[in-house]
Amino acid sequence: MASSLAKAPVPASKNGRLCPTYIGANYLQSGPMTKCTLGFQGNLFRAFPPINCYSSDPKLATSHLQLARANDLIDQIKLKVFPAWRGAGEGHGWGWAQCVRWEAGEGGPSRGLECPLWCVLCRGGKERLKQACQRGRGVLCLSTDMLSLRLPQLFDIHQVPKVFQEDGIMSGYRHPRSSALDCILSSFQMTNETVNIWTHFLPTWYFLWRFSVLCSSLDFLAESYTWPLLVYMLMICLYPFTSSCAHTFSTMSAEARHICYFFDYGALSLYSLGCAITYGSYVMPDCWVNSWLHQHFVTIAVGNSLFCTSMSCFSRFVELQFPQKSKVLRTAAFVVPFLFDSFPLFYRLLSCCWGSCSPSEALASHSYHLLFAFLTCFLFASHLPERLAPGRFDYIGHSHQLFHICAVVGTHFQMEAVLTDMASRKDWLTSHSVLPSFLGTMGVLTLGILLNVGIIGIFSACLSQMPRQSTSTSSGAHLHQE
Repeated sequence: MASSLAKAPVPASKNGRLCPTYIGANYLQSGPMTKCTLGFQGNLFRAFPPINCYSSDPKLATSHLQLARANDLIDQIKLKVFPAWRGAGEGHGWGWAQCVRWEAGEGGPSRGLECPLWCVLCRGGKERLKQACQRGRGVLCLSTDMLSLRLPQLFDIHQVPKVFQEDGIMSGYRHPRSSALDCILSSFQMTNETVNIWTHFLPTWYFLWRFSVLCSSLDFLAESYTWPLLVYMLMICLYPFTSSCAHTFSTMSAEARHICYFFDYGALSLYSLGCAITYGSYVMPDCWVNSWLHQHFVTIAVGNSLFCTSMSCFSRFVELQFPQKSKVLRTAAFVVPFLFDSFPLFYRLLSCCWGSCSPSEALASHSYHLLFAFLTCFLFASHLPERLAPGRFDYIGHSHQLFHICAVVGTHFQMEAVLTDMASRKDWLTSHSVLPSFLGTMGVLTLGILLNVGIIGIFSACLSQMPRQSTSTSSGAHLHQE
């Protein structure tokens, strides 16, 4: 170790007192200056040239001490090996490098950042060091290796496998073998998925905030009347978050893409189940309360949830050979639960149109929700506007982004309508129907989660039987590994 240090340059000195050199935002905070720290890898010191102590105005030194003087200094110091994080640069990856700490004498305590730093005493050095420390406070210290991280490369449609291609989207594709870190970094890069990620990630926090406000005003633990709302709020927080994660990590591999969207479909089907539990408790028309449909509404919704997950997952297996058939199956998988859940709402709206009831704030919000729900379905099925102008809406404005926005806005109006119905109809519902049970709310949700996860597991295990074309490009082009 001493031989390695002997080959290294050291700060210039005068009368046995060494000169302080400030590098970056590394500094000693207080105490006698009896400690100097120098980080290096091999024989190459990671430090700037020392400051010339012979000048009252510090300048970079043009020469170093001779090896003899360096050896004299080494004889007076105590060596300690400590690890230093070297970052994630190209060619050597993440890891730890050994560095050496120099400690001289037995002076008072002094604290400092470990690497890289030369800090010792000379005339006026302490004052200059103090000024440098004040300027360096609050500065974020990042290694040059960390700053060398590059955003992932993007590709055109003919450069990626067919399973990754989207109708009307001609560019902005991520590498189909991206790492998890690349996927996360790509969410801060403009790709054809970036807006898809954020249009569901940000609303997740909005719904979580609304949920936290409700938790502070309602007693979800003791009041059984609020349990259907609890299920609903959990689901409207879950489905956008799952969708955001699916869009983020869907380019790790073809298999990962399918599994990500399997979970996305499962979250949407659980959302439909949560809507059914909530509608059955708060939205059901007065004349339907305690009817056969009311009593079996949630049970049928569980079956619809399983149908939705199964059909939508199956549609991915026929997507390459029969894309139109796959689109029809996937659309039907989500339309069927939506129509069933909305039957009570349709009846209430039609009754008001016929003059059997008076308009209310809840029905107005329900109407807005239905409007955005139909827009969501239309955008999902039509692939407009990118089908009319391929390549024009690759990054901003394509149908999936608009579909996400409409879905979130529709969910907002649905939430407001449910809260209004829950508050305005509480007295009537509690006196004319049975209060929701824990088994009929949280128990049903737990059962739905277990069954849907089981279905996703079965389809994930069957991915090995998918056609091999999913791993080839449509034009036979190959991607070069970076």
